[in-house]
Amino acid sequence: MAKAAAKIVLSPSRDIPFDKLILSQSNVRRVKNGVTIENLADSIARRSLLHGLNVRPQLDDDGAETGFFEVPAGGRRYSALAILVKRKRMAKDALVPCVVKAANDPVLAEEDSLAENSEREPLHPLDEFHGMKVLIDKGEREEAIAAHFRVTPAVVRQRLKLAAVSPTLHEVYVAGDMTLDQLMAFTVSDDHARQEQLWKQLDHSINKSPSFIRDKLTEDMVEMSDARVRFVGLDAYLAAGGVAPTRDLFEPDDGGWLTDPALLDRLVAEKLDAEANRIRAEGWKWVEALVDLPYGYDADCRAIEATREPPTEEDEARIAELRAEADALEEQWAGKGDVPAEVDARVTAIDVELAALSQGRRTYDAQEQARAGVFVGLEADGTLYIDRGYVRPEDEPEEEAVETDDEETDEEIEATGDEPADIAVQAGSERLGGAVAPVATDSDEDDDEVIKPLPDRLVAELTASRTVALQDAFAQNPSVAFAAVLHAMVLTTFYQVRTETCLELSVSRVYFPFQAPGLRESAAAKAMEERHAGWKARLPKSDKDAWDAIQQLDGADQAALFAHCAAYAVNAQWEPVPKHGGGRVSAHGVARRIEHANVLARAIGFDMAVTGWRPTYENYLGRITKPRILEAVAEGTEPQKAGLIDHLKKGDMAREAERLLADSGWLPEPLRMPEVDPVLPIADTAADGEALPAFLGEDGDDGDEDEPGSAYAIAAE
Repeated sequence: MAKAAAKIVLSPSRDIPFDKLILSQSNVRRVKNGVTIENLADSIARRSLLHGLNVRPQLDDDGAETGFFEVPAGGRRYSALAILVKRKRMAKDALVPCVVKAANDPVLAEEDSLAENSEREPLHPLDEFHGMKVLIDKGEREEAIAAHFRVTPAVVRQRLKLAAVSPTLHEVYVAGDMTLDQLMAFTVSDDHARQEQLWKQLDHSINKSPSFIRDKLTEDMVEMSDARVRFVGLDAYLAAGGVAPTRDLFEPDDGGWLTDPALLDRLVAEKLDAEANRIRAEGWKWVEALVDLPYGYDADCRAIEATREPPTEEDEARIAELRAEADALEEQWAGKGDVPAEVDARVTAIDVELAALSQGRRTYDAQEQARAGVFVGLEADGTLYIDRGYVRPEDEPEEEAVETDDEETDEEIEATGDEPADIAVQAGSERLGGAVAPVATDSDEDDDEVIKPLPDRLVAELTASRTVALQDAFAQNPSVAFAAVLHAMVLTTFYQVRTETCLELSVSRVYFPFQAPGLRESAAAKAMEERHAGWKARLPKSDKDAWDAIQQLDGADQAALFAHCAAYAVNAQWEPVPKHGGGRVSAHGVARRIEHANVLARAIGFDMAVTGWRPTYENYLGRITKPRILEAVAEGTEPQKAGLIDHLKKGDMAREAERLLADSGWLPEPLRMPEVDPVLPIADTAADGEALPAFLGEDGDDGDEDEPGSAYAIAAE
């Protein structure tokens, strides 16, 4: 029968005066690591000694005990106690709890030292999170906990956030099926059910990244950096019953997210209405206020001129006050890296107000202002975008009819039965380019001294003949023809004038009945606006001076201006048409429009992918069916990648497809160029096989300015 294993006998413990303890050379710890000795001393001073020292009696050369004890295990605690004695926080003979092993113990002192350090189990992070939460629950303050554990209050808040995640996810984390980074991402939501639901959805997903988790949990929230939030302000949102923003304590979040979009939209609408009423009180007929003004919002409207007045004395005083405040802030924070958000916001507000005051005040003609209006929108920083002074076509004043004397009209009726021409002799002479000879009638015999107006029909017949002759001469002078067409285009593009030219053509600016949000902020739209503003600054204020100004431009500038005006007439948008006809356009007309748009695109080497367009959840992927999403991924990447996401729900599939297609250059069919046989570039062909005139050349080289037929020569004539 086997003997039972002998029961162990624990080493006895006793309190030994500190001055009887000495550090053993058998301690295996040689390299400093972890918490410093000074910090450990502070911890012992607050909490007392939590673990006793492991000691053995010191023996002399004869093997007799000396009354001192060596410390092979617990050397850092011994050193910390020595610091407390040096600080006079502890008596040098204070009793220290020790576990005393025999000097001749069969286990080496070095083994004890090694075992005490190597067999120590570090605290699981989740236990640390819960431990801090327990301290908070028992009344400790975050700042006090931070001070006790030598961390910042922000670290304590992070630990508390992690402790507040769903217990179900805590279990997943402890089991090792979730990383700490993933657990941190879940802290952006306090809804345990939503956290658990999302984790379940990610079971079979190839994307479990923290950023994806964070995006999914905040997809129904509004970022604090959103223009609407900046416009309303957090204080107003909270005062209206909104809850404090949800924050991501582990990543930069620009202030977090608001969880009540409906409340925010209501506050935005109310404040926009109030701002619109304030602006309308300036004397405008209407104010159109939208969060996101569409691209081309001012199409078909006529801009009225404003008179700019210099800043008043009151404005100058305010400018000086603002500059002094800005200088003080700059001096205070110069060279400091972390400038508070409120200081940065104040500096921005000062710059905006200074810019407005420095430009002076703009005033408008009262009659024009009474029929004009203002467009109001939101800038990205939450400030108001105010564009004043636009007259809609329906608000344009009607031209007054020329009143005629009934008696004179009756006398002007000719015996031929033609309607009389409402043209005075002088006016008629000007219109026909010379004196008008009277037409002999029976009534002339009665009054040979009276020269009566020409009949309308005769005037029309004569001017028809003149028009055909002018057209023929016009066709033989391409330089003048180009200048006249450009002049007509400039009038409608920059002055909204259609009657100050004899050419029956104008630029019908395209307005998009359907457009994606943010089109006005796209790179292409910004480039068009900047180019338009540049030309507007170069052209005269009055349309009457436009012809002369255009003639002063060189060939390159004329060509560039021509292209800019013509660009507004380009329409490559497909639009639905009524199935049974009767609409503004027909299906055949739309198809021909798209076909010709592709011709233009090929001629200029246009590629939508090069412009920076990418398929996103908002602009495409979130608005199509799952089969189309999978088709897009298969075409843009590899068919195998489509198979990796085919089990996901539509929303998750669309967002994952956005990530996969980000750098693929893939385009949906409406944005692609159809494959066709190569054609000659437009620049290589011309009527009758002749080269294009110099003023239409791409390099803008007009040759010798004195050469007959050049733009300057025509202008001189």
